[in-house]
Amino acid sequence: RVLFRSHLRSNMHHPFPPFYNTDSKILILGSFPSVASRMGGFYYHHPHNRFWKVLSTLTHSSLPNTIEEKKDLLSKHKIALWDVIEQCSIKGSSDASIHDVKASDIRILLQQSSIERIFANGKTAGKLYEKWCEPFTCKSITTLPSTSPANAAYDMQRLLMLWSVIL
Repeated sequence: RVLFRSHLRSNMHHPFPPFYNTDSKILILGSFPSVASRMGGFYYHHPHNRFWKVLSTLTHSSLPNTIEEKKDLLSKHKIALWDVIEQCSIKGSSDASIHDVKASDIRILLQQSSIERIFANGKTAGKLYEKWCEPFTCKSITTLPSTSPANAAYDMQRLLMLWSVIL
């Protein structure tokens, strides 16, 4: 009998690199890619995650559909994306199930870009950054509410208001 994979905890390496350019000024960090993002090969791939809708609304851009369109939007607005976790044990997409964390070396990205401000997409990313990365980067982070569909406490209007600080 085959078990549904999202119920199994597995040790995962981050499946794709950070996205940034040398002129990136804003870094948005998540915790670890969801199952949908891991399968899709890029950040915030779940169709109900509101990240791309928030970003395109705030930047007055068209909603990107393809990975290339997403990269173009990020590049145009000098935004970098990465996750705090390089490797972990995780069950499905659940941040609550994350254990055995190995943090990403954020310093590499900071040295190769023009990052001025760092934002966390959700509390887990913010807390993990403060614990594992901030002691080495010496840069503070602003934690924003998660754009995940699991974060039903924040409607789109409230997300847009709070996320507007990235600009």
